[in-house]
Amino acid sequence: DVPLCAVACETDHIAPWKDSYRGVQMMGSKDKTFIMTQSGHIAGIVNPPSKGKYGHYTNADMSHDYKDWLEGADFTEGSWWPRWEKWLSKRSGKMIPARNPGDDGRKILGDAPGEYVAKKANG
Repeated sequence: DVPLCAVACETDHIAPWKDSYRGVQMMGSKDKTFIMTQSGHIAGIVNPPSKGKYGHYTNADMSHDYKDWLEGADFTEGSWWPRWEKWLSKRSGKMIPARNPGDDGRKILGDAPGEYVAKKANG
């Protein structure tokens, strides 16, 4: 059973939250979290907590249709990011420090983002 945390945006014109909700309902995980953030396709996802722009809705009961889910949802002011971080932390191992490239004897391929980004596709 794989834990699932899904985020949808209230005014998303590309992936409407109601359809995203129904999709998550059909997924087999027993550990499902659905978050609906305010705003649209981009702003609802990328705005960091420091901006304090949008809130989000949560409701652990996903057994009903989207209208009932929203009616029973709790609204939280602020970004969904801290909720996701808490969700991840609960399901993750202990934090370990990042390695420094080359410290373990592996060859450093080059600086980020890599040479491939400057390559042109043929055709």
